[in-house]
Amino acid sequence: MKKLFKDKQRVSNLITIFGLVIVYILVMILNAAGLINSHMGGLLVPLCVYATMAVSLNLVVGILGDLSLGHAGFMCVGAFSAAYFSKVTAEALPDLPRFIIAIVIAALVAALFGFIIGIPVLRLHGDYLAIVTLAFGEIIKNIINALYIGHNAEGKFMVTFDINKSAEVTDKILNGPQGITGIPTTSNFTIGFIILLLAVLVTLNLTNSRSGRAIMSIRDNRIASESVGIKITKYKMLAFTISAAIAGCAGALYAHNLSILQAKSERFGYNMSIMILVYVVLGGIGSTRGSIIAAVVLTLIPEVLRFIGDYRMLIYAVIMIVMMIVNWNPKSRAFIEKHNPFKKKSKEVK
Repeated sequence: MKKLFKDKQRVSNLITIFGLVIVYILVMILNAAGLINSHMGGLLVPLCVYATMAVSLNLVVGILGDLSLGHAGFMCVGAFSAAYFSKVTAEALPDLPRFIIAIVIAALVAALFGFIIGIPVLRLHGDYLAIVTLAFGEIIKNIINALYIGHNAEGKFMVTFDINKSAEVTDKILNGPQGITGIPTTSNFTIGFIILLLAVLVTLNLTNSRSGRAIMSIRDNRIASESVGIKITKYKMLAFTISAAIAGCAGALYAHNLSILQAKSERFGYNMSIMILVYVVLGGIGSTRGSIIAAVVLTLIPEVLRFIGDYRMLIYAVIMIVMMIVNWNPKSRAFIEKHNPFKKKSKEVK
């Protein structure tokens, strides 16, 4: 039975990976044939961003079992770290190498913030954890809106939070609420797909590893896990830090899809965190493939239905309710489980 479970899990992971590759190939073929208009083409990178964010949050909410409402904060940290690096090194490095380095920097900075925030936060549970992570996301956004980085008239590097002294910063790189301007728009669907695929590979490998099994045991029963010697804080920090790093990569991809990056509420605030959480919940908590599908479907629906005006949000809401019923209603889940081809195969082998 143990071997069957491993084989079933391996097949499921391969379906997820090959499914992503097939979708990428189809999109590239349709784009080359001119069947994707400019509006839909402009959504390809945001789709990769939201899917990557859903995968990263699923690692915390679905695999670890903790509720985080400040995940947009890690995306914000990664976005501004990458944008700042690209802005500073615009004349020193070619576009593609600079973008790759910016993604790595975004992942490292976001992981560092995830580690620092995780030290006090992951000792909390339930609503308290959700409230503190929500506060973290809002604090990060407000700090960036109050931060001015650049050079003064003498050419010296200058950092200030004082709006009165911001006038002394002549060559502004980060200009408070006006953000960072002139970011090279080097993001494209291929790079976004690679980041999403790497995020999926990291998540699936972690989930199927010894550390992943320890993380899932903490989710299922914290007390029992601790009683058999599993270090709760260590594995929670591992999941939280990796999740933050993936969110940072998504932020770097998002930042380089815009020429102007601002820490607005609709981009990095509470609503963004809730939207990503909705993707994870409706896709099935703990399901990496479901999170990706939910992110893509729920992002595309309002755009595809734009021609029917305000009614598109009504249809969007109905589809969300249907997805919730399918994923969480006991009868629908029993029906899906009954007609699962992998389960039938397992029974026959047994």
